[in-house]
Amino acid sequence: MLAYTIRRFLYGLVVLWVVSITAFIIIQLPPGDFLTSYIMRLETSGQIVDEAEIAALRKQYGLDLPIHFQYCKWVWKMLHGDFGKSFEWERPVKELIAERLPLTVTLSIFTLVFTYLLAIPIGIYSASHQYSIGDYTFTIFGFIGLATPGFLFALILMFVFYRFFGFSVGGLFSPQYQLAGWSWLKFLDLLKHLPVPVIVIGMAGTAGLIRVMRGCLLDELRKQYVITARAKGVPETKLLFKYPVRVAINPIVSTIGWTLPGIVSGQTIVAIVLGLPTIGPLLFRALVNQDMYLAGSSIMVLTFLTVIGTFISDILLVCLDPRISYEKQTK
Repeated sequence: MLAYTIRRFLYGLVVLWVVSITAFIIIQLPPGDFLTSYIMRLETSGQIVDEAEIAALRKQYGLDLPIHFQYCKWVWKMLHGDFGKSFEWERPVKELIAERLPLTVTLSIFTLVFTYLLAIPIGIYSASHQYSIGDYTFTIFGFIGLATPGFLFALILMFVFYRFFGFSVGGLFSPQYQLAGWSWLKFLDLLKHLPVPVIVIGMAGTAGLIRVMRGCLLDELRKQYVITARAKGVPETKLLFKYPVRVAINPIVSTIGWTLPGIVSGQTIVAIVLGLPTIGPLLFRALVNQDMYLAGSSIMVLTFLTVIGTFISDILLVCLDPRISYEKQTK
């Protein structure tokens, strides 16, 4: 187990390195760069920028270096805790991400817990009560959840809450707490604003996991060992949770690897609609403006979440299903 853990950790480092190269190259693919867009905005406003000033700005931003030197410089600084400086914000990238990362992680954890606590019990109920009214009801709501875009659901909830309850669900804080320091009242205000974004962001994931849990459990319930145990008089509840559920939940656990970063990246449009101060809108703005250090660092955060999520899901699979032997896979 220890050897497997170390090996998975090293694989994660390799994935981070490959993604850093790929992301940096893709960000550079569109024509021009941040400085080109910046000069165009200056010229549109009527300001004249001479060649000497352009060269000075290019040297200041490090854009005069070849792309491989820019990448090596960025990675070397990142290994020493310096993620570079945002061109647009003119602030260290580390500060920009640090301001939004705690709220992003908080929102992601609440959404992840909401998704699994809702999807697993409903999936078990639907499988154990196949073709019942409850099963049909959850199936209908599941399809609605999968088909409804998150931003549209966000707009509907914003209208409903403001129209009928007089409560604005935009952002994660009330206006009086947005710039205030952390306090017990600000924390309570955050909890008051969390349910709507958690429901909106977790809706599609919950609907999908319900279908996965239902299908996997139905496959297990049709197997011979379940039929034999039921014929021997094993109580239905004990039979259900002792083996079939433990086996059927494996695919659900394995989805943590993509669910965790998917929540962060999938909340971008919803975060823009709701005005959430998370990493998603920051990454979107950085990509639009070709702010390569900010965009690259944000992508690395998402990749890190993917690696951590995959690692956690692998460890949980070992704990939940003793039949899984990683020693055979690593030989």
